[in-house]
Amino acid sequence: MGPGAYWRLLRAGYVLAREGAFSLVATDELPGGAKFALRVIRLVERRSVRKTGRVERLNRALNRLGPTYVKFGQTLATRPDIVGADVADDLSALQDDMGPFDNSLVPDLLKKALGSRAGDLLEVSEPIAAASIAQVHKATLKKDDGSEEIVAVKLLRPGIEKRFRLDLESFFAGARLVEKLAPQTRRLRPVALVGVLERSSRLELDLRFEAASISEFFENTKDDPGFEVPVVKWEHTAQRVLTTSWVGGIPIRELKALDEAKVDRKQLAAHLMQSFLRHAVRDGLFHADMHPGNLFANPKTGGVVAVDFGIMGRIGKTEQRFLAEILYGFITRNYSRVAKLHFDIGYVPADQSVEEFALALRMIGEPMHGRKASEISMANVLGQLLAVTEIFQMKARPELILLQKNMVLVEGVGRMLDPELDIWSVSEPIVSTWVKRQAGPEGKFEQVKEQLDVLVKTVSELPGLVHRAKSLLEFHEVEMKRHQNKNGALLKWIVAGLTVLLAIVVWRVW
Repeated sequence: MGPGAYWRLLRAGYVLAREGAFSLVATDELPGGAKFALRVIRLVERRSVRKTGRVERLNRALNRLGPTYVKFGQTLATRPDIVGADVADDLSALQDDMGPFDNSLVPDLLKKALGSRAGDLLEVSEPIAAASIAQVHKATLKKDDGSEEIVAVKLLRPGIEKRFRLDLESFFAGARLVEKLAPQTRRLRPVALVGVLERSSRLELDLRFEAASISEFFENTKDDPGFEVPVVKWEHTAQRVLTTSWVGGIPIRELKALDEAKVDRKQLAAHLMQSFLRHAVRDGLFHADMHPGNLFANPKTGGVVAVDFGIMGRIGKTEQRFLAEILYGFITRNYSRVAKLHFDIGYVPADQSVEEFALALRMIGEPMHGRKASEISMANVLGQLLAVTEIFQMKARPELILLQKNMVLVEGVGRMLDPELDIWSVSEPIVSTWVKRQAGPEGKFEQVKEQLDVLVKTVSELPGLVHRAKSLLEFHEVEMKRHQNKNGALLKWIVAGLTVLLAIVVWRVW
């Protein structure tokens, strides 16, 4: 790793300091030397930033530094166990918004990515949306049969891969430096955290992965009421280009336009909330960036239309069951059931008290009852739950934190559409149906099937395990014999030496 990585790191530090990002660091628990260093760093802070809010400072600083820093901020937003709850909340409000690149570059970019197929894309518009990694255009796709279709074309920014590579070098250099100079930070695994960003950026910088996510998501949701996603045009998709069907609609944030189109906003809010829970609980795959800019309303169906699938959340069967049972437990006020679930699936260690944990859950759940529906937040309940579990030594689970963060977005949009949205009543049909299904014959059959699959997999691995165990035993026996031979030879030399010594002593005595 060359000196350039450290130079870029120094420049980034200067920009962060200049834009007031270091003013967000809590100094209460810092040692004296760190507090002094922070005061010195803040000497370069622009006076004008002190009049701005925390989120505005972060937005300005990270967007000035470029896309890698914005993505790193979004990654840290899912790790309050590392940066703290307040900073995580600030980071979750980051806006990935940049000006478009030169439109004259588009034809050449399409030609390089799609070859002769680029000629099928006609009337490519000016950018209709631009972010740090890519921008989106509207175009007309000429099909092989001569018909035409309106499509959306997403293009990576020129040189974005090189930019990420250089910035990640600096991140790794900084993380290793932090681990070396401050050993106490190793428990937070800074290098591993940068590794998470590196892996996620590799996925985002290959639009075929996003295309695959859209395809899977479409298959999961094609029969769902009140929810639509675009269709991938695979022949016009490559590593740097993603083409999908055009999904029209009214931006969900334009409330006046929704009312003029006679869209039932209460129903739209219910569709949004139920769709998100259905995707998470039923499928384990959900859109993890459901802010208003990525959501539209179909005025014909009154349903939700989602776009931009660069960030997707995925949870396993255990987490799916966890989420459904948790919500069902709070809806029915069955705190003992929720507590026992934490222990059953191993989230809370067995040496903790189930009764005390159930009491902590009651502390969270009971204040909800008797309050107005508009005052109750499901995301807040899940956030409190994740915070309380730390007391009972439950390790942070990034996939659940991402789920909770997106629930904040969904709730916010839902309440924007319907300020009186009763989130729990809307959610109950989805959650209770899933829980009852799992408790019924079909759910039990699936659980038995999963256990049989594990058993079959384990049995199929037994020959290999036996072979490895046999090899280890043979190696151990060889080593033991080698040590025995070595020890036997040493013993012979010791006996011979003692014999000679005894002979000398006897000879001298005589």
